[in-house]
Amino acid sequence: MMYRKIAITGLLALMAYSNCAISGESRTVKAGKKLYNQNCTFCHQADAIGKVGFAPSLTNEEFLGTASDKFIMGTIRDGRPGTGMPPFAHLGRKQVKSIIAYLRTFSKLPNRSAAINAQPRAYGNARLGKLWFDDICSTCHGVNGDGYAAGGTGTAIGKAGFLNKASDGFIRETIKKGRSNTRMLGFSGPTALANLTDREIDDIIVYLRQLAK
Repeated sequence: MMYRKIAITGLLALMAYSNCAISGESRTVKAGKKLYNQNCTFCHQADAIGKVGFAPSLTNEEFLGTASDKFIMGTIRDGRPGTGMPPFAHLGRKQVKSIIAYLRTFSKLPNRSAAINAQPRAYGNARLGKLWFDDICSTCHGVNGDGYAAGGTGTAIGKAGFLNKASDGFIRETIKKGRSNTRMLGFSGPTALANLTDREIDDIIVYLRQLAK
């Protein structure tokens, strides 16, 4: 009988702990949604789906599946100099984490950011990368990777604000797979917009790294 009481007591304590954890998580998400609506909705829209030529989608399943919390946090905190994305460092770490928790509720795919960021660095030929970039990428991202500022429909992938935070694996995965329901299509495989080889993709990444300098 005593062991049964101990077991029941332990179970009740576990349930209470679980309910507190869920309640705490819900409060964080709720706070994040409020902060998002106060600070982000004007550009990224009320559902965080973004607006072509203005602000990218923050709920895209490929983005949420490849971007780490650190990447998103750094972007919110520091902004993207030279673009329409201002810094929000004044929000503080806790509030930025709440926004990220809210964005994560839209996730449909497992987060593979750790494995993607652990991919090897890109080694290639920047001169060849420029040829590929000019021929394929500049149409949306601008000749110098300036993105929306250059009248393109793609983001500013040639600026230090992005390149200093994005790993080569993150860029590589995005080029290969693209982003569903956006104008960023995949560029690897026989059914892709252009069947770039791994080497050609690395050439582009090496060229982009030079743009940041």
